[in-house]
Amino acid sequence: QVQLVESGGGLVQAGGSLRLSCAASGSILRVNAMCWYRQVPGKQRELVATITKSGSTNYLDSVKGRFTISRDNAKNTVYLQMNSLKPEDTAVYYCVAALVVNLYYSDVDYWGQGTQVTVSS
Repeated sequence: QVQLVESGGGLVQAGGSLRLSCAASGSILRVNAMCWYRQVPGKQRELVATITKSGSTNYLDSVKGRFTISRDNAKNTVYLQMNSLKPEDTAVYYCVAALVVNLYYSDVDYWGQGTQVTVSS
């Protein structure tokens, strides 16, 4: 059984930092791109950051210069370092990994359970 387990969310004051982690486990043949989304109730889900298997990254404009996505391929883990947090960063953050779990199929997106990040003003 393949699963993504997230950790690291919580409550922080504006200007503070948090580091999210997401580990993929199970019968995984390969991990391709990994990314972080965030969702606020009543608002559209946002793609926050993406990292390819080779390490190329892409960010939502509003988090550029404050958030850093990274990964440890040996541990099938992706991280999101969030600095200079703002109240508008408050959301549930989800990690997504494109996983190859079967030799006969291309990768499939798997989602983590979500972790709440709350930034107080």
